[in-house]
Parts: sequence; structure tokens; C-alpha cells
Amino acid sequence: MTESSDRPEILVGIDGSPGAQAAIRWAAGEAALRDASITLVHVIAPIVPTWPIETIEAEYAQWQQENAQHLIKQARATIDEVVEGASVPMVRDEIRYDGVVPGLAAVSRTASMLVLGSRGLGLVGGAVLGSVSRGVLHRADCPVVIVKGNAVAAPDQTSPVLLGIDGSPASEAATAFAFDEASRRGVELVALLAWSDVGVFPMFGMDWHKYEQQGHELLAERLAGWQERYPDVNVRRRIVCDRPAHWLIEAAVQAQLAVVGSRGRGGFPGMRLGSVSTAVAESAVVPVIVIPEPS
Repeated sequence: MTESSDRPEILVGIDGSPGAQAAIRWAAGEAALRDASITLVHVIAPIVPTWPIETIEAEYAQWQQENAQHLIKQARATIDEVVEGASVPMVRDEIRYDGVVPGLAAVSRTASMLVLGSRGLGLVGGAVLGSVSRGVLHRADCPVVIVKGNAVAAPDQTSPVLLGIDGSPASEAATAFAFDEASRRGVELVALLAWSDVGVFPMFGMDWHKYEQQGHELLAERLAGWQERYPDVNVRRRIVCDRPAHWLIEAAVQAQLAVVGSRGRGGFPGMRLGSVSTAVAESAVVPVIVIPEPS
């Protein structure tokens, strides 16, 4: 392996959960596509003892260290398995001592992306998006990839990349990212635009066909520059009336990856994660990349 100072860095949060294992595998494939380095990040949370027994604290701290090293060794073996026969990226590891969410958010500041399982250890029955992944989505400064750990099979590598687009600043950043992903993978890009965030058309009796045409014009305008920059990417456009989260989750079944902005037109100043991106990250069956709004 060789290291390059200008190589992009993909971070992977590891904790030994099935979701983290799926995240490691996805990140390894992405690193090979991007010639990126991988940094495996394990955060050791502070010990908050209920009994002031120093011996127990010391033994638990030692176990945390040994467990961290075991997880890193296991993750490296998984990466070697995934990239066998491909370009092998530089793999580093980092153990941080912090709260898990603040620790992962801190390392996101200089990374090209942060990959997480949808839920880690200590999950609550029925929860799809765990407290750590949800918390990091709200605080990370780089794109965050949420990978489900219960996928039955790997997605078809010829399936398209799905993009949710609405014209917001975060959506524009997501568009750039989605075109790049589709180009690297050599697949079609499906760009889906929902004209409204709520079901207003049936409610007010609006002429959907009139607004559908305006939607196609808006979508063509938003995509034109990117299609010129990525002439190799075939784009399929979809216009839907409302409920963008519903349609994105449904369309994701036929995709290998979904890309959304962190918040859309309905967001307000200071808001880091919108309802649509939350719902898609929560329920889509494929990896979801949430792109933060440019600062």
C-alpha cells in the first residue's frame, strides 16, 4: 500500500454491530472506486461508574482497549476480503475517547465521507435508525452514509443511483455528489423531484398536469450544467406530485444507492437535518448518503 497526502479519506465508525460490519464492506468498495484511504474509527465512551471501585474501572478500561483492537483487526480483515484483486487503499485506524456522537462528528470535519451502520450495539427493538447514526447525521460536517446491516443481498451493481432534488442548497450539493457516484459506477442516475412537500394538489384541486410540465422544466434547468460536466451519465427524470420521502423510499428499491440533501426547501435557519432526509435514511433499503448544506 502507498499513501498519498491528497488522497480523499473515508471514515468508518466501527463498534462490532452487524450494521458496522455492513458499513465497513460498503466503505471498502467505495474506497476502491475513489482510490481513497480508509480510517477505521472506534470511540471509547468515558466510564461513568455507579460504584467508586478503582479495580473494576481499571479492568473495564483494559477490556475497552482490547475490544477496540479486536474490532480494528476484524475490520481490516473484512476490508482485505472486499478489495481482494482490486486497488488496495491505505487503511488507518483511530481510537478516540469521547462521547460516541461528538467523537464521530469531530472527525468528520476533514473527511470526504463518514460511513455508519444504521444502528449499532444497544439498539432498541423496532428502531431502524439508531441514536448514534441519527445524532451524527445532525452534527457531521461531511457526507454521511447510512448502511443497513440486515440487507438480504448486495444490490445489483448495474442498478442506478437515486437522487432526491428540490432546488435547495443542500440539494445542489447532493446533485454534484450523485453525478460523481453514477459516473464512477458507470450507471444511470434517476433524478426525482417532488413538486410539493405536502399533499396540496388533491386538497386544493390543482391541475397536476400543468405543474408537472413546470416541474420537468425546473428539473431540466437544475440538471443541465451537471449533464454537461458528466456526459457519460444517462439521466432519467421523475416528477412526482408530493410526499418526496415516500417516493424516494419506494424508488430506492430499484437503486443501489440514494443521495439526498440534509435539508430541503422546508428547512429553517439552524436546522441541520430535514424530515425527508431523516425518513429516507430511516427507511430506504439501500445505503443512503446525506449531503450537508454547504457552509
